[in-house]
Amino acid sequence: MSTTVENIQRQISENPILIYMKGTPQLPQCGFSAQTVQALMACGERFAFVNVLDNPDIRAELPKVANWPTFPQLWVEGELVGGCDIVVEMYQNGELETLVKDTAAKHQDDESEA
Repeated sequence: MSTTVENIQRQISENPILIYMKGTPQLPQCGFSAQTVQALMACGERFAFVNVLDNPDIRAELPKVANWPTFPQLWVEGELVGGCDIVVEMYQNGELETLVKDTAAKHQDDESEA
């Protein structure tokens, strides 16, 4: 059985665009998660999510792994982008959409080659 840290590392490596959040994209359970997922969804690409409220072990361990104390956390291609304030600011200045669309396009090509 894998450890929680191994599970987190696998999720991050297997999902090019991943958000750790409270709740789900359809039913966020906190305002910061709601704002972050709304910005992400506005970019129009698919992304994975982990509801940390359903995964208390991940909720406890991820801040240590990421060196980032709060949720939500957006990860793109294995790198922590940031939390709500950073993601919303990136959305407002156009950086988020560029990052998300470029990442999705890159990995769509990967899938078609498989």
